Amino acid sequence: MEEGSMFRSLLAILQWWGFNVTVIIMNKWIFQKLDFKFPLSVSCVHFICSSIGAYIVIKVLKLKPLIVVDPEDRWRRIFPMSFVFCINIVLGNVSLRYIPVSFMQTIKSFTPATTVVLQWLVWRKYFDWRIWASLVPIVGGILLTSVTELSFNMFGFCAALFGCLATSTKTILAESLLHGYKFDSINTVYYMAPFATMILGIPALLLEGSGILSWFEAHPAPWSALIIIFSSGVLAFCLNFSIFYVIHSTTAVTFNVAGNLKVAVAVLVSWLIFRNPISYMNAVGCGITLVGCTFYGYVRHMLSQQTPGTPRTPRTPRSKMELLPLVNNDKLEGKV
Repeated sequence: MEEGSMFRSLLAILQWWGFNVTVIIMNKWIFQKLDFKFPLSVSCVHFICSSIGAYIVIKVLKLKPLIVVDPEDRWRRIFPMSFVFCINIVLGNVSLRYIPVSFMQTIKSFTPATTVVLQWLVWRKYFDWRIWASLVPIVGGILLTSVTELSFNMFGFCAALFGCLATSTKTILAESLLHGYKFDSINTVYYMAPFATMILGIPALLLEGSGILSWFEAHPAPWSALIIIFSSGVLAFCLNFSIFYVIHSTTAVTFNVAGNLKVAVAVLVSWLIFRNPISYMNAVGCGITLVGCTFYGYVRHMLSQQTPGTPRTPRTPRSKMELLPLVNNDKLEGKV
C-alpha cells in the first residue's frame, strides 16, 4: 500500500471512530447527565438534522450526486425500509437510556448472528459451516457478558437485542426492496431520514411532549442542554458522511478489524467518562464477542475470494452494505 493511501485510510478510520464514539457518548450523556430521558425525541432530532444535512450535501454543496428514485418506488420501497430504519435507531437510543454503553455495544455485536439466522430461516440461504462456527464465540461472548453485567436492565437489554433484529431485517429487506439502486450512505439518509421523521414525529410528540415541557421548566440550563442535544444530531449526520469516506478508503479486512476495534474504543471511553462497573468476566465476555466478530468478518472475506465453481456463502453486496443507520450500529458484515 502506498504511503499516501495508507495515510488516507488511517485518517478515514480515525475520523469514523471519532464521530461514532462521540455520538454514542453524547447520547448517553443526554440521557444520564442532562436527565433528558426521551429517546423518541432524541431520535427525531437526529432524523431532522440528518435530513437537512443530506439535503445540503447533495442539493446545495453538490458533494454527492443524487441517486434518482422513481416517485412510486419512494413509497413502495423506500418507505418500508425507512420504517425499519426508524425502529432500529429508536431501539438503539432506548437501550442507551437504560443500560451502559459497554453493554449496549456488546449486544449490538450480535447483529451478524441474527442476520445469518434470519437469512437461513426466511430466505433459506445456504451458509458454509465455517460461517456457523464463527458465530459460536459471538453468541458465547454475548451470553457471558449478559449474565455478568453488573448494571443489567431487562428492558434495555431487550431493546438492544430487538435492535439487532431490526438491523438484520433492514439489511435483508434492502436486497429485495432496493434492488437496482446503488445507494451510498448519504443518499440513504437523504431518502430515509425525512420518512423516519414523519413516522416518529407524532408518536414522539404524543408520548414525550408533556414530559419535555416539564423537563424544560425544571432544568437549570435548558437552552445549553438543547444545544448539546441538537449538536448530537449534527454529529449523527457527520457520522454518515464519515462512513461514506471510510468505505472508499479501506480494504475489507481493514474495515472489519477497525469496526471491532471501534467498539472496544467506545467501551473504554464510556467507562472512563461514566465509570459504570465492569467485572472481570464481563470484560472477558466483551473481548470474546469482539474477537468472534473479527473472525466472522475474516471468514466471510475468505469465502468471498473463493474461485468460481466452489460453494460460496451469500455475501452482502456493496450497495447494500452502505445502507447504514444514523447512529449506534454502523458495523458492516464485510466489504467488497
